[in-house]
Amino acid sequence: MRNFSIILLSCLALSASAQDFTTKYERTGSKETVTYHECIAYYKALVKHYPQLKLMEIGQTDAGYPLHLVVLSQDKDFNFESLHKKNKRIILINNGIHPGEPDGIDASMMLLRDIVQGKKKLPANVVLAVIPLYNIGGSLNRSAFYRVDQNGPEEFGSRGNAQNLDLNRDFIKADSRNARAFQQIYQMTDADVFVDNHVSNGADYQHIMTLLTTQHGKLGGPMGEFIHKSFEPGLYRLMKEKGYDLLPYVNHFGDTPDSGWVAYADGPRYSSGYTTLFHTFGFVPETHMLKPYKQRVEATYALMECFIRFTSENSEEISRLRRQTKEAVKSQTKFPLSWAPDMTKSEYYTFKGFKAGRKPSEISGLPRLYYDRNQPYEKQIRIFNTFEGGDFVDKPEAYIIPQGWWAVIELLQNNKVRMRQLARDTSIEVEAYKIEDYKTPLRPYEKHYIHNGVKVSASKQTIKFLKGDYYIPMNQVANRYLVETLEPTGGDSFFAWNFFDAILGQKEGYSTYVFEDTAAEFLRQHPEVKKELEKKRAEDSTFAQSASAQLNFVYRASPWNEPGFMRYPVYRVVHK
Repeated sequence: MRNFSIILLSCLALSASAQDFTTKYERTGSKETVTYHECIAYYKALVKHYPQLKLMEIGQTDAGYPLHLVVLSQDKDFNFESLHKKNKRIILINNGIHPGEPDGIDASMMLLRDIVQGKKKLPANVVLAVIPLYNIGGSLNRSAFYRVDQNGPEEFGSRGNAQNLDLNRDFIKADSRNARAFQQIYQMTDADVFVDNHVSNGADYQHIMTLLTTQHGKLGGPMGEFIHKSFEPGLYRLMKEKGYDLLPYVNHFGDTPDSGWVAYADGPRYSSGYTTLFHTFGFVPETHMLKPYKQRVEATYALMECFIRFTSENSEEISRLRRQTKEAVKSQTKFPLSWAPDMTKSEYYTFKGFKAGRKPSEISGLPRLYYDRNQPYEKQIRIFNTFEGGDFVDKPEAYIIPQGWWAVIELLQNNKVRMRQLARDTSIEVEAYKIEDYKTPLRPYEKHYIHNGVKVSASKQTIKFLKGDYYIPMNQVANRYLVETLEPTGGDSFFAWNFFDAILGQKEGYSTYVFEDTAAEFLRQHPEVKKELEKKRAEDSTFAQSASAQLNFVYRASPWNEPGFMRYPVYRVVHK
């Protein structure tokens, strides 16, 4: 009986070790990708057999399913505070933000399996945190007809999520539950390196993989220097060893890439732009849509291996630079709110393209662009990858936000911003902005009408704040995130994304026939206002012909003017 038990246990152990963890991608000869449910079921099975893996549920998504995070930690420690204390480097990998670009989904399943089964090695100083499939709603909306130009797989999900949002425009505004859950994952992991796997479209060329790297000028300082001169070239070198010619993301202008291009500037609405605000080395790999799915998945797998190797070999430098930058930003006094390429600075790269030409369209009969794959070529092209900051703003001592703007406050809290609530009603002298001008497009973009060309004036005012309003000190790691979201002239500020639009509508008013007499008396008592009125009449003939405009001019200069109209409700504490 004892021998039978030993044999039975041995068989069970052999069965567990021999369980088939072949992925759907592999079983179908690289033709198909997993569904959402197949993906999660695969990881649940893998986790049962390998204790160095853990599958977590972090928050919800718009599709009604939780967002999952798979953590691979060789010493079976899954607490990220503990892992950072142990001097582990955390690589956070995001897959399926656009489910029609599933390369990373399948590549990550195989990579994690191969590591836990001993076919590949994960260095002891690296921990992998993988979001298996981020856009669950888009994945569930599956078809063979999305991304008509893409070469496989046979069927996949759609770009829009369950709200039809492009999640790679949602990292700041966080309209989706997905984005809010991602923020929680990112803040929990405090990732050293972030990788967001994609597939590109656009021009045809020979390269299987291109790489969008966080713009080094925007990342700034020693981290920017390191990503540009060490990290990115290191990845190019490692990929070359694997047989891949890496190239910066092809963001070309004109019909073809032959004349070079300006590097893509990843603003905070995008994944790598968001992680830049918190001092992470961010990358967006982009396989080429026209390459066979097998080639694309294999290239994604290879590049993730390169990220692991470079991060491990440069672990101490990556850690040191992030610590240094986090400390420096606490006392940084000026922050840029805009970026523009320096067209006097460029770098040359070897571009492997196909000759482009024109031929008559079978649809219109007019000339159309085509690429001739029988005529490959190599040439040196220029990429303009130096951006200079502009529209600098001085950091305040603190921001104060009235508690009524809870939608913004909840986002700040979700991003681990340190703040405290006022213990009592308090009058505080602050610098207040008035929105003087802004432009708004006629059509929406990702559920919003984004303001641009915002102009403000600033004045010192004593404002009465209420018990419970939020005081946000500007001596924290989140300083850059706070400046770029709370300063109204920032391109991805909360004002730009319409969080404060209620101040743009006047709530109080007057009856003209009553206020006429009140305004006349006010001008008699305030000759300086009357003088300004006469000056504007003399300078503006349209104004001079409008009784309502002149009456409104007086109202705006009077104490009856609504103080909250056009006054930006995020206040700056500035002591000079």
